[in-house]
This record gives sequence, structure tokens and C-alpha cells, in this order.
Amino acid sequence: MDQLERSLLRRGITERSAHLERCNRCRRTPLVGELVYVSGPHSIVCELCHFASDEPGSTRLVHTPAFGHTIRVIDQRA
Repeated sequence: MDQLERSLLRRGITERSAHLERCNRCRRTPLVGELVYVSGPHSIVCELCHFASDEPGSTRLVHTPAFGHTIRVIDQRA
């Protein structure tokens, strides 16, 4: 039974981590609210690695997985 539990746990972790974005240099998962530097369609660099080298790139903010699904911004200005 222990082997079954371990294999299910490993499979679950692998499936969850496949959807996470990681820094191309240090392989660290950026934290929510952190700026990441985008240099290609699937190429991101975290803030820590970006400060080590001054490569240009656009920035974007890391959101939670629920962003856009649970928060609705309604403009109620006149």
C-alpha cells in the first residue's frame, strides 16, 4: 500500500508542476506578485536572475491560478 500511495503522490506532483511557469535560468517558480521578464513566448526570467544580467525584455506580474475566474472588475464610473 505504501508504494501505491507514493506513486500516486509522485504522479500528482508531476501533473501539478507541469502547469507551473519556471525561470529558464534557475528553474525557480516565481511567487505571486513577482515581476517576471519575458523574452519569448515560453521564455521567462525571474527578478533575481534578471538583475544578475541586464538583458532587455518586457515585464509582467505573476497572478494566482484563480485570476480571471474568481475576480470580476466592474467599472461603475459615470
